[in-house]
Amino acid sequence: MPATVIVGAQWGDEGKGKATDLLADTTDLVVRYQGGNNAGHTVIVGDAVFKLHLIPSGILYPHVTPIIADGVVVDPAVLLQELESLDAQGLDASNRVKISGNAHLIMPYHRELDMLIERRLGKAKLGTTKRGIGPAYADKASRVGLRFQDLFDEKIFREKLDAVLEL
Repeated sequence: MPATVIVGAQWGDEGKGKATDLLADTTDLVVRYQGGNNAGHTVIVGDAVFKLHLIPSGILYPHVTPIIADGVVVDPAVLLQELESLDAQGLDASNRVKISGNAHLIMPYHRELDMLIERRLGKAKLGTTKRGIGPAYADKASRVGLRFQDLFDEKIFREKLDAVLEL
């Protein structure tokens, strides 16, 4: 099966979203494979303006299945807000978006850590968006992060949360 892959030079603002939107009409799947909600793009369809940060722009095409793959770090609150925003604009995305169970979660403590690390670095700070993306990826690399699938088993979620909070 042929595939078209759009890859940027890492820092964004390269037009990946626009290229994805232009190609989405001829695809079955649009997959977001990495990053977090610090990224985003605005798609304008007629008078409607859609601001997307986690959900792939393929959501705007009824025949496309948008997928959030396991390389993405997902802030559940941001995901819910984005789904609600699309719903308010008449686009029910909740049944169409597929999310890998292995996608890692951005937790509230990740945002707090991001802010504290930036403050501690002072003039040498990185200039992050303070949305917790870096700390969430650090937990993923350290193999202590919570994953999307953990949300479906309260016992596992609590055990993993207790273990990471202890660190």
